[in-house]
Amino acid sequence: MGLGSSKEDSPDGAKEEGSSRISRLKQRLHLHRHHHGPSGSSSYQKLLAADGFAGIALLTLIRAEMKFKDKWLACVSLGEQTFRTEISDHTDSPVWKSQEKKLLLEKNGPHVARISVFETNRLSRNNLIGYCEIDLLEFIIGDGDSDFDVFDLLDPSSLDTVVGRICLSCSVEDPIETEKRFARRILSIVDYNEDGELSFSEFSDLINAFGNQLAADKKEELFKVADKNGDGIVCVDELAALLAIQQEKEPLINCCPVCGEILEVSDKLNTMVHLTLCFDEGTGKQVMTGGFLTDKQASYGWMFKLSEWAHFSSYDIGINSGSSASHILVFDRQTKRLVEELIDGKIVLSMRAIYQSKIGLGLMDKGAKELLQNISEKHGRRMNSAESAQDILKFVEFFKDQINLAEVKYPVEHFKTFNEFFIRELKPGARPIACMERDDVAICSADSRLMAFKSADDSLRFWIKGQKFSIHGLLGQDVYSNAFSDGALVIFRLAPQDYHRFHIPVSGTIEKFVNIPGSLYTVNPIAVNSKYCNVFTENKRVVSTISTADFGKVALIAIGATMVGSITFSKKEGDYVKKGDEFGYFSFGGSTVICVFEKDAIEIDEDLLSNSTRSLETLVQVGMKLGVSTRKLSEIN
Repeated sequence: MGLGSSKEDSPDGAKEEGSSRISRLKQRLHLHRHHHGPSGSSSYQKLLAADGFAGIALLTLIRAEMKFKDKWLACVSLGEQTFRTEISDHTDSPVWKSQEKKLLLEKNGPHVARISVFETNRLSRNNLIGYCEIDLLEFIIGDGDSDFDVFDLLDPSSLDTVVGRICLSCSVEDPIETEKRFARRILSIVDYNEDGELSFSEFSDLINAFGNQLAADKKEELFKVADKNGDGIVCVDELAALLAIQQEKEPLINCCPVCGEILEVSDKLNTMVHLTLCFDEGTGKQVMTGGFLTDKQASYGWMFKLSEWAHFSSYDIGINSGSSASHILVFDRQTKRLVEELIDGKIVLSMRAIYQSKIGLGLMDKGAKELLQNISEKHGRRMNSAESAQDILKFVEFFKDQINLAEVKYPVEHFKTFNEFFIRELKPGARPIACMERDDVAICSADSRLMAFKSADDSLRFWIKGQKFSIHGLLGQDVYSNAFSDGALVIFRLAPQDYHRFHIPVSGTIEKFVNIPGSLYTVNPIAVNSKYCNVFTENKRVVSTISTADFGKVALIAIGATMVGSITFSKKEGDYVKKGDEFGYFSFGGSTVICVFEKDAIEIDEDLLSNSTRSLETLVQVGMKLGVSTRKLSEIN
């Protein structure tokens, strides 16, 4: 028990001493070390199967077998977090000496981890050699007798090629046991002589360190329940069990003592999970290094770290990521993980110079618009030449972990020009259509980075910073009606590496096409987030309308961009179309499709809206669910 005795101290003489003792306890919350051992309960298999499961997974990277010798670095990405190991010795069989990480695992949250292995022979950036993706829930509840397994590492440029193997283990803690274990660990901070017993004064000091009035009011009552023989000394295990029960009924800890974050009282289990993970972080127990958003960020060498320090480069989520950061981060809807969009650094700098300043846009007004038009036309002609075919493999290599050749309808050798590859078709079934039998469900129109808003006002608040943007200006006089003015707005931004055919989002009849001439600004977030530029209302575009039974009229706008001089449609006015049908394609370059719905016509999926209010684009594919008709919902209700 230590520090004085197990007897209660006089309240009058202890005020000043108690205050300093509480300060010391708060320090120890950050410095205390916990020795982890294997744990779990026989019932965790059932818990994992429950829809609301949340718990802590311990993932350990053990070793790898590679095809050549180097110094190796491994990264683990889950959700919006990435962690990295230490760099191994120069070998083809790296051992990371039990590099481990505790991860929050939720049945309805991120549970597909990406393991990436990099060679580290470069100064500024290490080279991705292989990766694997593992569903941790499936791994844990699998039939294998061992917690260890070996996974193939795939070549990011050729998913049929195995470049190595990695051995790892993963186990999960029973959430109920997590609560009890955490309570024991927090109580052990004041068990100074480690005899497993506490006095009321010691327990009181710990509770007071939480800074929670409810906890202070409850401490005497809880201690008396545990002190069954009335001798003023209680067993740590008994008190831990009572604290766990109390935390379930009425949380005593509403602010994390390690990071200071205010905890959600309504989400008791995840609160306990947060406390346990944060406690390990604060105590230095975790071996793998955290604080990264993507594996690419974690793998960068010392030159990138120097550029971050000098503010030439930065990583962030939100509006600044698009307008001023050198790296664009998007949220992958399939894997529920942050990924970095690949773009050449020189292009980023030039776009920032043009689109983030009055001077740059002033040059646009003095003839640069015509220059962009000429460049796009000239580049378009080159992309249609036979010589351009030699650029295909270079293009695939640059985007090697973002282009899946296995789903392309024809092999690379089939394409005689670069543009033929750029507008490539996919194999049948490569893009399944969500709820195909239900016309009241709208789907994503393109492989793209999506932003979705309930109204144009929301889009201006969270994403579009052009001062003259409006739905009227976007649709033009021939299409605009008051029904569209407060309707939902969905932006599908296609990057050069994407499949560049766009598809019908809703079933209905095509009413009209309206061509609107304009500029060819880039549709990159650097321009969209610029207050000096109005990309969507000034660029060349084609506005079409689809008349539907479930959503009313839906406007679909195909917008050209720098290097995109051609928008080709595969449907015509009067055609009846089913959602998922191909609608057209863009030739070389980045481009955008925008869908505008009438007011109160669609309820967009919550995850898409939530990311958009964070100014975070969501990486989606053709056919993914976009939302449901509110008209059909009201009929059902």
